[in-house]
Amino acid sequence: MTGFPWNLIAYSFSNHIEILSITSIIGTYGFNLFCISLFTSTSFLILRDSKKEIIVCILFLIITLSFYFFGSHRLEKFNNIEANNLNYKLRVISSNISIDRFYKDTDPISVINDLIKISSPQNNEKTIFIWPEGILPDISKDQLKEYKFLFQNEFNENHILAIGINEIKKDSQIIKYFNSFVIYDHNFEILNSYNKVNLVPFGEFLPFEKMLSLIGLKSITNNYQSYSRGEKRDVLEVNKNDFSVRLLPLICYEIIYTGNIFNNRNFDFIINISEDGWFGQSIGPHQHFAHSIYRAIESGKYVLRSANNGIAAIVNPLGVIEKQVHLNQSGFIDLLKTKKIEPTIFSKYGNKIFVLIILLYISLIFSFNRNKNE
Repeated sequence: MTGFPWNLIAYSFSNHIEILSITSIIGTYGFNLFCISLFTSTSFLILRDSKKEIIVCILFLIITLSFYFFGSHRLEKFNNIEANNLNYKLRVISSNISIDRFYKDTDPISVINDLIKISSPQNNEKTIFIWPEGILPDISKDQLKEYKFLFQNEFNENHILAIGINEIKKDSQIIKYFNSFVIYDHNFEILNSYNKVNLVPFGEFLPFEKMLSLIGLKSITNNYQSYSRGEKRDVLEVNKNDFSVRLLPLICYEIIYTGNIFNNRNFDFIINISEDGWFGQSIGPHQHFAHSIYRAIESGKYVLRSANNGIAAIVNPLGVIEKQVHLNQSGFIDLLKTKKIEPTIFSKYGNKIFVLIILLYISLIFSFNRNKNE
């Protein structure tokens, strides 16, 4: 209920894919409520007034087993689906470029050359390259074309670049900054773009900025001023040079939200780009990555995650990590084949299901108390 659902109890099941399959129906919030109920139900063994209350504890254990069998069946069914070959590659890039590049006047040319080397483009392979969030220091969305000369020997009409980069707009006399996800063709013409909607408080924007800036406070990730919010999140279509794909962009911690990340279910992949260097040597990058598993299961879509100083991965619609580049490593992973499943119940109804579960809980509590008083 805080608006920052970072470390829910439900995430303790991140490695139990079979049980997590139930989030395709009830979502992460619904599953989180069940987890709380499951873990607290054992108190009935100590605090019970009658034997009937032991039944509640047993019931939650049975439900947990039913979740497991449901997930096992779903996973077996998915494994038996024939995979379809894509007519292009989706190449997810993982880099380990120091966060200090934003503070030590790092030459952006060296960063671009490093990323091209990691990406390893091949002239005759149709590839969409996905680079991490805000990876290029001091280069904005409209300026990247000025660095086209660095790509000329490596990129051609078979290549498309999707990258996290800042956008700068002038509105009258006001300059606005946006954390953006932009898709370029090989000539660095912009095919589509998205400006981040959910900004990190104190990280990307400073609440009450006019007042707090007077005492020296500023946002962490932008040296100039707070980022501005994008208007809405649309599916980004890429239709050029025989590429045809629809991508749902999630920048950084937008991946942690459940139930309201899309209105249009007509997309092929969720793309999550992130800069995890802000976490330092903490558990943060692992926690951040875990959310990708839940969004994949809820939506029934592949999640492709590109991260700098983090974990890059391809997570299938059942929440299974098919490929990954581990923390603090550079490299790439390719999505070459996909399997499609029917739209999940949660992707259709979202957190309306959580509201129904809350109402069910309330009715059960009143019913339980009434029977107890009688």
